[in-house]
Formats: sequence, C-alpha cells, structure tokens
Amino acid sequence: MGAGRRSGPSQDPPETEAERRKRRAVFLRELAEARELRERVQPRRTKERRMREAMRMRTFRI
Repeated sequence: MGAGRRSGPSQDPPETEAERRKRRAVFLRELAEARELRERVQPRRTKERRMREAMRMRTFRI
C-alpha cells in the first residue's frame, strides 16, 4: 500500500496542472540527487551501468 494512496473516493479537490508540475519537479530533483549519491557510493556499478546504457543507445542508432 502506498503512503499517499487512498482506497476510498478522494475528498480533496482535483489537483491543478500547476500543482502536478510542481510535485513532478520535486520528484525529478530528488531522483537526480539519489542518482548522484549512488554514483558517489558505488562508482564501479555506475560506470558499468553507463557503459551498458551507451551500448543500448548505439544499438538503436540508425
């Protein structure tokens, strides 16, 4: 069960587009921070992941 999910009908008014964008920006910023932290903590795994990603991108290049 997610922390922000409710099982019943929502009592809150629908989220506006601006609120959704703001929440998404915060999420993406935190995700980027988590990736940077992981790169510092596990540099070898990060390098391997980058190499695999680069190979995958080359595979689909025309």
